[in-house]
Amino acid sequence: MGGNKSKPSTDMSNFHQLSALDIEFAVLLGKYPATDLTIVAFPCNQFGGQEPGSNAEVKAFATNKGFQGEGALLMDKIDVNGANASPVYQYLKVASGDTSDIGWNFGKFLVRPDGTVFGRYAPTTSPLALEKYVQELLASRGK
Repeated sequence: MGGNKSKPSTDMSNFHQLSALDIEFAVLLGKYPATDLTIVAFPCNQFGGQEPGSNAEVKAFATNKGFQGEGALLMDKIDVNGANASPVYQYLKVASGDTSDIGWNFGKFLVRPDGTVFGRYAPTTSPLALEKYVQELLASRGK
């Protein structure tokens, strides 16, 4: 799976300081269309070779599965574990307090509107199980 077991590190103090490449695809958001909630998805081929395609192929696959709409971004394919892990995932791991490897596809992080990490969630955690936290974070935006 992850290969090199280097410990993540980051010089960043806020998620908003980071950048990554967008492959220009908005995926279905659905539940909160009138909010500033954004889902950011990072394809990764470190889990059983499940994402071997190019960015264009990943985008086409997602399109064929019906992922389209506003409020979400499909980003450039990256590594999430090991020596070549994206700075985004280095930051997310460190800021969440859990620097262990991402165990499988669909590991999740919630980031507050101010760019700090609210929590890290296992690949097996349903996105719907996070809805109460999403509502809490959206409600706290203006406070």
